[in-house]
Amino acid sequence: MDGSTQKITIYAKKFAQELRKKFIIPVNMQDERLTTIEAKSILFNVQGYRGLKKKLINSQSAAIILNSWMQNMN
Repeated sequence: MDGSTQKITIYAKKFAQELRKKFIIPVNMQDERLTTIEAKSILFNVQGYRGLKKKLINSQSAAIILNSWMQNMN
């Protein structure tokens, strides 16, 4: 998180560009680097250690990403 571009970011941007070209649709990029940490914090506060299951963390992370995207669209 030092501001440098990671290899995976380059791949994600290339993939998004390919989607834009192939399907001629808008593709929005969303920074999701801290969503897992935020999701774990939320789940732990609500359910304690029982909430720290991978499936729950992934679901909560997805909800955070979607919520962030929806807020940015307004």
